Amino acid sequence: MRVIGYVLELYVVALIVYSLLSWFRPKPGSPVRTIERGLSAICDPVLNVVRRVIPTATVGGVGLDLSVLVVVLVIELVLIPLFLR
Repeated sequence: MRVIGYVLELYVVALIVYSLLSWFRPKPGSPVRTIERGLSAICDPVLNVVRRVIPTATVGGVGLDLSVLVVVLVIELVLIPLFLR
């Protein structure tokens, strides 16, 4: 059971790195671009489900995607305590 908790923690780290990389646009062919595409393949399936339920918030005319925040909170507050007792 602890392994599941550790995998979820690793997924949270992947989500945070993915969201930070989304602020930048690496050049095509860059190793950072390869990492971004890999993280996208891992993170987007879960984030897309949340994006369908929670729309993008508009703050000062800028769209703010809250899906990463929601997924991290659910993992940290609900799932991790279940598996790391």
